[in-house]
Amino acid sequence: YEMSGTGDKISGYANEAVGNIKQAIGKAVGSARLQGEGKAQEFKGEAQQVKGDVKNAAHSAADQATSSSTSDRVAGSYNDAMGEAKQSV
Repeated sequence: YEMSGTGDKISGYANEAVGNIKQAIGKAVGSARLQGEGKAQEFKGEAQQVKGDVKNAAHSAADQATSSSTSDRVAGSYNDAMGEAKQSV
């Protein structure tokens, strides 16, 4: 299981590139079928890139939520300790 979307983005770029090549070859040899396959593969690559972006954004949001929760807990523990110290004085 991959948390980041880097793998999806790489696959997406590869599929998009292969799709563009298929389209160019299809156009050069007059093959509508090959052009269609290339366009479909290009769209698949673009969708994979979006999926990678979404995964990366979700991962980043999770990291931010975790780090802010941790800092809130640390700050809370510090404030509790300071409060107890002041009460004992």
